[in-house]
This record gives sequence, structure tokens and C-alpha cells, in this order.
Amino acid sequence: MTNISTKFERPDPGLVEQLSAFSAATIHEAQGRLGALDSTIKPVDHRMRLCGPAFTVVCAPRDNLMLQTAIHYALPGDVIVVSGGAYAEAGSFGDVLANACQSKGLGGLITDTGVRDTQELRALGFPVFSHSVCIKGTVKETVGPLCEPVTVGGQLIRPGDVVSADADGVVVVRCEDLEEAIAASRRRTDAEAGFIAAYRSGRTVAEICGLAPLLAAKGVVVDE
Repeated sequence: MTNISTKFERPDPGLVEQLSAFSAATIHEAQGRLGALDSTIKPVDHRMRLCGPAFTVVCAPRDNLMLQTAIHYALPGDVIVVSGGAYAEAGSFGDVLANACQSKGLGGLITDTGVRDTQELRALGFPVFSHSVCIKGTVKETVGPLCEPVTVGGQLIRPGDVVSADADGVVVVRCEDLEEAIAASRRRTDAEAGFIAAYRSGRTVAEICGLAPLLAAKGVVVDE
């Protein structure tokens, strides 16, 4: 007999909503350039975004038994995070399961394996971020854990950690760091708005970024 638990502590939805206002790149930079998943994990449509608590699941390569189980037990707003062995040659998720997820109000799917039916997924609008696109089917044979720490895209993701993703990539924020990540992302956004305003007012990159002393310190002489 295999015992599987689906219980974990989810973060404050209000904090998740606040984090969702920032891009994945901003969050990554703001938390000290931490948490970025491998760049191979991309959305099937550049307009897709997600932000929510991770509902983690481990699947054997070319097997989506536990993915389907995770979809059944996940709660509205949860993002299914699949560790499938970084196996590209399988389409373990498609439009049928996406409709199941959307009907439950789930927040999206992140997987280090493949998906298919991408035209239908784009039309549906359910956020899907995957390692690959592959038409090859899967089996339903192997039992694995739910709601335990997994490694996906080179990052450790625990159930209840917040994953945020957009056209540029995916980032994870540890649940205990959520408030600081929000504050740091807000500071970074405000600082970047100041840089943009300065550039638009006519100030130069060399002036704003202090390039002259940096280049001089590296022995660079610019012949103008």
C-alpha cells in the first residue's frame, strides 16, 4: 500500500495576488537573482501568465497517472508543478486535461516534460509552461508522490511555494520569503521607472549607469 498526502499550507491569496503584479524577471532579480527555472521551460503561448501556490507531483517519464491524480486533488488557484524527469519525448498533457484543470479553477501547469495540442491550449488560454512540445503519448502505470518537494528546471520547489511565470520564464518564491519578495520587487519596479524617466528626459546610459569610472577601472580607453 502507498500512502499519499495532499495536505500542505497554502500562502495568503492576497500576497499571491500582490506578487502577480510583477514580471518573473523582476521577481528573480529582486530576490537576489534566485529562483529562476531553466530557460527551456517556456509557455505554449507568449501571452500566458500564472502565479499561484505549487501543487507538486512526481511522474515517471512517459507516464501521466500521477499528473491526472494531482489535477483531481488540487484546489482552485493551485499551479500543478510536474517533475517528470526532464524527459522531452512525451506529450503528457493536452487539451482534454487542460479543460479539466480550467473547469476546476486551477492556476496553471508547469512541467519539465512535454505537452501537446498546443493550438487548442492557446485557444483555451489555460496557462501551460513546458520543457517541450511532443505528440508522443503516455501510459498510466507508475505511482509517485504528491505534495512533496520536487526539483524542476534546476530549482527545488516545495508544495505551497509560489511559482510565477510569463513570456520570459518561470521563477519560484519560497513561501516564507513571499512578503520580502513583494517588497523587493516593488522597490525594483520603482527604481526602473526612475531610470526610464531619466533616459526619456535626455540623460545618457553612461551618466545613469556610471560607465566612465567602471570602464576606466578596467583599463578601457574610449577614442571619441
